[in-house]
Amino acid sequence: MEKNNESIVYWTLLNHRMWNIYIAATAEGLCYAGPHNAPFEELSEWAKKRLSTYHLVEDNTAMEPYVQELIDYMEGKRKEFTLHLDLHGTPFQQSVWKALQEIPYGQTVSYSDIAERIQKPKSVRAVGAAIGANPLLITVPCHRVIGKNGNLTGFRGGLDMKKKLLELEQ
Repeated sequence: MEKNNESIVYWTLLNHRMWNIYIAATAEGLCYAGPHNAPFEELSEWAKKRLSTYHLVEDNTAMEPYVQELIDYMEGKRKEFTLHLDLHGTPFQQSVWKALQEIPYGQTVSYSDIAERIQKPKSVRAVGAAIGANPLLITVPCHRVIGKNGNLTGFRGGLDMKKKLLELEQ
């Protein structure tokens, strides 16, 4: 039985300079970019939870355009991502992730800034949870969200990765 490509999640391991990141895409667009050095199981668990009817298929050719955009970003040649994204989350998470995508390259905002931006100023904790659930590290730039006091705060990829991404953008 042939698999319909609409139910496939293509993936590859982006391995560039110091970065080792599993990334994945559906026919609709990039759906996952994991933390640096995270195990494959993190991607497969995410896919099982969010795209349970899909099958994971390693395909470097299908992933090449996404790999190239991320490498261009990592080398400082790209400030915006232009390829389609396929984000899977609740309507609230989607609104937070959309707000994250509006943070300009090289700038940072606070969690409360994001809560204001989505017109839910009292939802700072929920905003933090939605940011923590962001499946697309780097391309949906949650690394640009810092504490009100300017301190680096939690990041699914770890504070070291967050710091490296912010330094890259300076």
